[in-house]
Amino acid sequence: MSCSAPALDRVFIELGPLTIYWYGLIIAFGAFLGLYIATKESDRLGLQKDLMTDLVVFAIPVSIIFARLYYVIFEWDRYIGGPWWDVFAVWEGGIAIHGALIGAVLTAIVFARVKNVPFWQLADIAAPSLILGQAIGRWGNFMNQEAHGGPISESVFNSFHTYLPDFIMNQMCIEGVMYHPTFLYESVWNLLVLVFLLVLRRKNPLRGEVFLSYVMAYSVGRFFIEGMRTDSLYIPGTDIRMAQLISVALIIAVIGVMVYRRISGMARKHYDGQNKHKTKK
Repeated sequence: MSCSAPALDRVFIELGPLTIYWYGLIIAFGAFLGLYIATKESDRLGLQKDLMTDLVVFAIPVSIIFARLYYVIFEWDRYIGGPWWDVFAVWEGGIAIHGALIGAVLTAIVFARVKNVPFWQLADIAAPSLILGQAIGRWGNFMNQEAHGGPISESVFNSFHTYLPDFIMNQMCIEGVMYHPTFLYESVWNLLVLVFLLVLRRKNPLRGEVFLSYVMAYSVGRFFIEGMRTDSLYIPGTDIRMAQLISVALIIAVIGVMVYRRISGMARKHYDGQNKHKTKK
């Protein structure tokens, strides 16, 4: 479907030599909002004050490094012939959620050991914040006109034009072609997962299962949406989309871990020694 529309400016503001992009601003907003929610839940559980803030201080930079490293590894041909500093240009896009999650989980494991807090408790607290950050972060992809699907037909265009605001339609008009707003599909799916996790958390589930449910629910949506995208990372030499392969592997792994932890008794409802982490007043 051909189209013609002006794109939104990727730059939020320029201050002399400093350029601030909407992409980075949106990612930061998602991270801070997620931290706010995690902190509220941590306080409700009576955990040590500023525990989640301390975790995020370490997790965010590590996650960004892993997210970029993951992306660059699978897009190495794109960077090998250009300036070396392009590898670090995360503000221009090009970070992978799965890489960020690997970095975040590894950081949380080490942090939990240092702080003597159950990892699964930290993971359960952080899960809704993670999916909220991902939902918001996809709008950074929107501003960069990336993470979209293939061209849409005229009938789909007419249907979208009825339900979607003009600014989304215009931004998905790239070089005269209208594309599927897969960034929007994933953002909406992530918000639905967020609601599910918040309800599940209030039901006082078995320990670790809020986080595991997050991983599985996100992976289900990502698998189907990834199949529509035109900028997927592939396993070198194959037509296999890396995100789809990882999504399937995570779904299988989560089911196995859930079953094992229930049978072994590791998935108890309460966390041993929770009260010892309460803040003294």
